[in-house]
Amino acid sequence: MPAGVSWGQYLKFISCALCTMLAGAQIVHMYYKPLEDLDKYIEKEMKDAQVRKSFNKDKIVS
Repeated sequence: MPAGVSWGQYLKFISCALCTMLAGAQIVHMYYKPLEDLDKYIEKEMKDAQVRKSFNKDKIVS
């Protein structure tokens, strides 16, 4: 193992780091709610894509 660390210490550190990472991600999702408006964002992007597509289509025909 790196720097003379035993397997037990290494696995303990990795498991603590993983649990901390998962807990932090969960807290972010509970506090900031980044996925709450995902449906609205997808609808807006789909409409924008259709507008761009029709604009490019009209531009090519002209």
